[in-house]
Amino acid sequence: MLFNETHYSQISGPTPDGARDLTSPMSFLILEAVHRLRIPADIALRVHDKLNPDLLRLAVQYLFEDGTGVDYSLSKGLDEGYARNGIPLSLARMRAKVGCNWTALPGIEYCMQDVSRLCLTAPFLIALNEMMADAASRRTMDELWSRYADHLRVNVEVLKQGFDWHMAHQARNLPEIVLNLFCHGTIERGLDASAGGVDIYNLTSDGVGLATVADSFAAIEQRVVNEQRLTWDALAHHLANDYAGTEGEKVRQMLKNIPRFGSGGSRADGWAKRISDLFSRLVRDTPTPAGYCVLPGLFSHGCVEQLGQNLGATPNGRHAHAPISHSSNPDPGFMPGGLSAPTAKANAVAAVQPGWGNSAPLQMDLDSLLAHEYGGVEAVESLIKAHHAQGGTLININVISKEMILAAHADPDRYPDLVVRVTGFSAYFRSLSREYRQIVVDRVLSGG
Repeated sequence: MLFNETHYSQISGPTPDGARDLTSPMSFLILEAVHRLRIPADIALRVHDKLNPDLLRLAVQYLFEDGTGVDYSLSKGLDEGYARNGIPLSLARMRAKVGCNWTALPGIEYCMQDVSRLCLTAPFLIALNEMMADAASRRTMDELWSRYADHLRVNVEVLKQGFDWHMAHQARNLPEIVLNLFCHGTIERGLDASAGGVDIYNLTSDGVGLATVADSFAAIEQRVVNEQRLTWDALAHHLANDYAGTEGEKVRQMLKNIPRFGSGGSRADGWAKRISDLFSRLVRDTPTPAGYCVLPGLFSHGCVEQLGQNLGATPNGRHAHAPISHSSNPDPGFMPGGLSAPTAKANAVAAVQPGWGNSAPLQMDLDSLLAHEYGGVEAVESLIKAHHAQGGTLININVISKEMILAAHADPDRYPDLVVRVTGFSAYFRSLSREYRQIVVDRVLSGG
């Protein structure tokens, strides 16, 4: 089973009433098989209050030995969030992690998760450019926020129209022939899983670029509005010219070096929460025109580069055409010094969870030397439990030395067996594109 890389499976989990743990001897055998094979394996350990502590301990021990392993699907945030949609908590507990970042009720839910992304950064740049081009506009943070909210709303509305188009045509365009055989109701009703054959339809959309927008709002607020070290016009000039020249680089560094999202209690942390709340309300508060519910999440993988290629420079110091930020995580280098970065990062990601049962993953890349020096297995266990208690939804962890990741990036063929957890999936490092490898390298180098 594990040699079939596309399989996503889960071990452990709570019973529907939450009273017992579903860990069995098979759970330990699967975990041992992942450890022995040392190939990409997309297995999740479902973390909950009654999880067998020996299973969690073994998973983290293997993580330290292998540098990668299972990811950690967190029941509290997922189950309680999903139940907010009017689903019984007992049913929510029966959901299983069956994809890169998502969970579903096997056989009775059509959720279309891990499919649609919405760039949070593009409407910000449109709003900023629009405000600067409007001679009659006030140049204030409130005005910028108002325009951003309007453009993000338009984006979400168009996305919902797209969902309705999909649901109206999918069954004729690409019927779920195999899935229908594994679902309750499809055969009995004679309806495809995408056309009313199953009982539950909760579609999902994931916002991308949260830290890019949050740090941009915070940089403008601090450097332009409060400190007045830069005028609005000068900001627009440097953005349009991608921080060109010596003066442009000075401005870029000034904008970049503020207390950023993830540092704790910063303006950027406040903006990140505000943006996440806005996105979540726009996505979840109203259904699609045809009546489908859409659940918000914050997740991305390779699309951060693709989306960034089409965007100009941003006020957080990001150059034009560079990748935007990843999932719900702070940007690399957000914490000066880096020693408290893992805890700070976990707190930041917990604070921006949309809270409707979709995922906003925490990506942890720990230097193997530091990981051992600062508590090792017990520290990582504590971090997993704490993030679960905070309402987190998913944790992906790599433990690798900076020297190894740099060497493998320079010459991937020297490390043919190096496996990393990229996001919710794992892969051979050398199988990734150079651009994708660079994203992983940047995370590791700044992970702390």
